Amino acid sequence: MDLIPTTTAPQVVTAGTLLSVNVGMPRDVRWNDRTVHTGIWKSPVDGPAMVRRLNIDGDGQGDKNGHGGEQRAVMVYQVESYRFWERQLGVEALEYGAFGENFTVSGLPDDEVCIGDRYRVGEATLEVTQPRVTCFRVGVRLGQPQMPRLLVAHHRPGFYLRVIEEGHVRAGDEFHLVSRGPHALTVAEVDGLLYLPNPDIDRVRDASGVAALSPGWHQSFAEMLVAHDSGTTPNPAAVGKVPAWQGFRPLTVTRLAHVTDEVLSIDLHSEGDVALPAPRPGQYLTLQIAGAGDPAPVRSYSICAVTESGGYRIAVKHEREGLVSSWLHAHLRSGDTLQAAAPRGLFTLDLESDKPVVLLSAGIGVTPVLAMLQALAAGDSRRVVWWLHTARDVGHHSFAEEAAAFLARLPNAHPQVYFSRSAQVEVEDGVIAGPLDDAALRSLALPVDATVYTCGPTAFMETMADACRSLGITDVRSELFGSPGAINPGVVGESPTYHPRVPDGTPGDGPMVTFSRSGLSAPWDSHRYQTLLEFAEACDVPTRWACRSGVCHTCSTPLVTGVVSYVDDPPVPPPAGEVLPCCSRPAGPLVLDM
Repeated sequence: MDLIPTTTAPQVVTAGTLLSVNVGMPRDVRWNDRTVHTGIWKSPVDGPAMVRRLNIDGDGQGDKNGHGGEQRAVMVYQVESYRFWERQLGVEALEYGAFGENFTVSGLPDDEVCIGDRYRVGEATLEVTQPRVTCFRVGVRLGQPQMPRLLVAHHRPGFYLRVIEEGHVRAGDEFHLVSRGPHALTVAEVDGLLYLPNPDIDRVRDASGVAALSPGWHQSFAEMLVAHDSGTTPNPAAVGKVPAWQGFRPLTVTRLAHVTDEVLSIDLHSEGDVALPAPRPGQYLTLQIAGAGDPAPVRSYSICAVTESGGYRIAVKHEREGLVSSWLHAHLRSGDTLQAAAPRGLFTLDLESDKPVVLLSAGIGVTPVLAMLQALAAGDSRRVVWWLHTARDVGHHSFAEEAAAFLARLPNAHPQVYFSRSAQVEVEDGVIAGPLDDAALRSLALPVDATVYTCGPTAFMETMADACRSLGITDVRSELFGSPGAINPGVVGESPTYHPRVPDGTPGDGPMVTFSRSGLSAPWDSHRYQTLLEFAEACDVPTRWACRSGVCHTCSTPLVTGVVSYVDDPPVPPPAGEVLPCCSRPAGPLVLDM
């Protein structure tokens, strides 16, 4: 096919033909005993259809985070790919719209159409913005769960269009190429740059400079370039921090101290008191605690300080209904041994930055930010540091002396402590009677260019994050002690709360799988579940996924210990020390950080 240059258009080139216009409004469908709200079911339109800036009349999307909108107004798929999949999957002729596309076309192959190409079809002018998003719904529609992975592997994703000029279109209209996108980056190539291994970093740079490319893809490529330029891997799916050691190793309890009546600090050292690998300030330690239950329960605790001899200090709050915290408070003794996985976590202080820092915590949420404060003090930092902590009263003020000592070493520190239930406390020496809330933050002159690190109960962190953003502070980072929020796109009618439990029915006879953040261990059942993701869902553990076939890496989860086998090898392996639950199963006892 002869193509015309971007700069001039001396002639109009026919690139393809519109065979069918397909629309459909979102509906609820049953899938895996759940309800999914989706617009993947499309049907052909008789006569003309109006293409508008955000949609085609009569069309809609169920999940607008990944579909629809200005950058994804029209989805295109080729009849030549229909024929390919009919042969590949061994199915009868598929009806137009079966891949969720708005335009079924002849021509316009993914390995020729480029990002930024503009076409005239009927009365409308349209621009190519991105490949199809790797979404599980196309697998639901076709009854082929692996379709997201197969679309990428066979370089047949299809693509989205932005509407430059609205107008009517109808089956039989021809696509006329009126301008070519820069760098000749085809849809298939751009799709492979993000989802396939060993991307050409020069082409990633080219793609990041294409103005027509949708913002989400721009961001992904920008992250790839940052990773490459910093000396790490150029693929965002493979960016990660390798743990300092694999699995669990024994650490000895060398000191126990009650910092309040309900908070116990525990110093842990290696055998021979050899310094342990230095954690990044804010990371957590995952412990397997024999004696507290059968099987031995696994829990994670923030490292609140590094001891003078290079050990780790954690703090455990005694929860009345907490099996593990109760056992630790009642039975742990100096000289005991605990099994520990290497420090993990992405909620870490940026030590190379010189931006102001706001360390904002409530209750036992002080632990990770205390480690950050220690690191700043140890480095004689001259950064502006705001230390904002809230506790019920002086009796619940954990690590008050340690924090004061660290703050005294920082010349630009601004400490404020709030006692929410101590109205009699005088407002002096950085102690305030009253809650740390939106009004309290507004009364402070917090720098808008600060990085905020906040930890505490979920409601507290949400309130603080909203308050900071209302003040113009955009860089707000938070740490959850429990599982991160679920990502289950399109699934509706489920409770926002989770209650991890062993699945109903006869227990499996496979290896033990432990979800450390959820505090649950259950035996694997290979007869009922195909993947770890399915097993986690059956255990009511919060899960995060999008494609469910190993392409998007949304489900990538730190592996504390154990080995998995892959049902289908993902196109790009996960980062070192992580696994993809959506396409893997245990090959022995397993501990996952979820």
